[in-house]
Amino acid sequence: MKLRLLLLGLVVLASYSCKKEQTSSLANHQGDETYTVIVGENKVGYLKTNISGDTINIDYDYKNNGRGPTMKETIVLNADGFPTSWEVTGNTTFGNAVDEHFSLEGNNASWTDATGSGSATLGEPQLYVNQFGSPYSTVLAARLLLKAPENTLPVLPAGNLTLTKMEDLTVPMPAGDGELSLTSYALSGADLDPSYFIVDDAQKFFAFISPRYIVIREGFEAVEKDMRQLSENYSAERYENLQKEFAHNYEGKVRIRNVRVFDPNTLSLTDPVSVVVEGEKITAIEAADASSEGEVQIEGNGGTLVPGLFEMHAHTGDDDALLNVLAGVTSFRDMGNDTEVLTSLIEKIESGVLAGPRVTRLGFIEGKSPYNSNNGILVETKEEALAAVDTYDSLGFYGVKLYNSMNGEWAPDIVKKAHGQGLFVTGHVPAFSNANAMLNAGFDEMTHVNQTMLGWVLEPDEDTRTLLRLTAMKRFPELDLNSPKVQETMDLFVSNNTAIDPTLAIHEMLMLSRNGEVTPGAVDYIDHMPPNEQRSLKVALAQIADEEEDKAYREAYAKIVETLKMMKDKGIFIVAGTDLGGAFNFHRELELYNQQLGYTPAELLKLASYDMAEYLGQEDLGSIEPGKLADFFLVPGNPVEDIKAIKTIALVSRGGTFYYPTEVYPAFGITPFTEKPEVTE
Repeated sequence: MKLRLLLLGLVVLASYSCKKEQTSSLANHQGDETYTVIVGENKVGYLKTNISGDTINIDYDYKNNGRGPTMKETIVLNADGFPTSWEVTGNTTFGNAVDEHFSLEGNNASWTDATGSGSATLGEPQLYVNQFGSPYSTVLAARLLLKAPENTLPVLPAGNLTLTKMEDLTVPMPAGDGELSLTSYALSGADLDPSYFIVDDAQKFFAFISPRYIVIREGFEAVEKDMRQLSENYSAERYENLQKEFAHNYEGKVRIRNVRVFDPNTLSLTDPVSVVVEGEKITAIEAADASSEGEVQIEGNGGTLVPGLFEMHAHTGDDDALLNVLAGVTSFRDMGNDTEVLTSLIEKIESGVLAGPRVTRLGFIEGKSPYNSNNGILVETKEEALAAVDTYDSLGFYGVKLYNSMNGEWAPDIVKKAHGQGLFVTGHVPAFSNANAMLNAGFDEMTHVNQTMLGWVLEPDEDTRTLLRLTAMKRFPELDLNSPKVQETMDLFVSNNTAIDPTLAIHEMLMLSRNGEVTPGAVDYIDHMPPNEQRSLKVALAQIADEEEDKAYREAYAKIVETLKMMKDKGIFIVAGTDLGGAFNFHRELELYNQQLGYTPAELLKLASYDMAEYLGQEDLGSIEPGKLADFFLVPGNPVEDIKAIKTIALVSRGGTFYYPTEVYPAFGITPFTEKPEVTE
């Protein structure tokens, strides 16, 4: 009996000891932490954490350009560091309400996000990749991945995450007493590009970094620019390596055989020919079966060569530069950027270190306010705005773009000075002004069609520096486009020969995307995207509160289309750009012009290539002719009959450097759309 009691006591003691060993994965991370959110060197918000026991509470909020996310998270981890409960509530950048939940009970995982609900029965716990949470989740993933084979784990709802160490570094302590040891990492697998973040030697979160945006531990703001530069370096290195691996620079002649060429002058395709490239230029167009000794031959298989496209509303970054080239977009008009970053990027593109479109630069001028965008040059007086024009002129910029928080009363003087120096002027309608004032000031082009239309529905004291410039579009359905106020604006466009850059695809995404449904512009390519990218393409941007609001947004989009059709009918020149990063979204922009504005596919190919080259004064681009730069792409189908044909690209030449999308897309987790052409060297 005594022996049985002794054994029972040992079992109980052993059981108690095992339980004691199951300490919280957060045991060394208890308490509060505060982080600063910085955009373009300006403090715009915060991230705060409270860790108590196994629970993490997060408060995340920032505002840039009058908008930004507001999120609260509650995460519960098990002893191994896997989440068993995760709740995210708040609002996205454009106001969509967030109510995201994840739970793990035993082997049963379930979740609900903006795309709907899902569940899985697991053999062992898996990390959940949240849809709307803060960047703090990167450190939770890192702690798990550091213990995983090859630093890779399957994750929910789908896919795998991989952690890659970038480098060890140190930063000075704020009080000057020594240095803090840090390690930077890349987290990849969920999206098209890796995320970069930094932890300290205790595996505590230090910073989430990107070239313009950073979340950094409070007290270390003095080093934020250096930390953002790390992200720029890592991204550049990734894309430099992709360029080395996938850019084909052939020696001597390159012949693309048996292709038909789109001719913008006739809006038709030529008979089958072969196109010869030497160096960066097209040197000849010859018979379809012609050949010469020593040349590289690429088989076109009767497909179509189209001149390179111009994305006219871009904000260039190395992360989207290559994807645009692969989509046949070989020229960008950059509508506002960090001048130093953009200059460096252009140098790398032009030297062949990075793949990317040719870039035409517009200088961003914004007024300082509680709602300003932290981009370009921020000004507080008209004199500073005029000086900004001089700055951009001295740097060789093509023109300037005025923005929301700038005083609209300064516009006439800014435009006069810019025009006097040969600079182009475009932009938003500054707050408390209207499109008529900007047209009368002499804008060469108006940006975003809603910026023009808001002047027809807003009261003079309503502030468009906030999300009102988006939510007020719900008033568009009541507009009478034949009313005097609308026609006055239309007449000013016509009499001033002012163009419109409508960015229709972003309005479609904003007003017609719904939670749980594939956004209309992504229907043709979503199945080719990596898991988290597919998830993001099933989310509304705006908050759609009820059926009445749903109806208002749908009818407002229809009114935008009606407005653009009227503009087109009046001869107002429409410029094709997206403000959505281009690439697949640029294909959608053109598709919308075909489906909804009445352009033929051939007119669109000309508009997006030849017409834009003329518009920007670039005579060596826009068509496939001997002597012109070799910017073009090959599609198997006939885009003159169906504009969708430009979505399946087999080859792109950017100045005689050749890319085969089928080779490159897997590096982004994208399933290719077509076969690689046969190449004989």
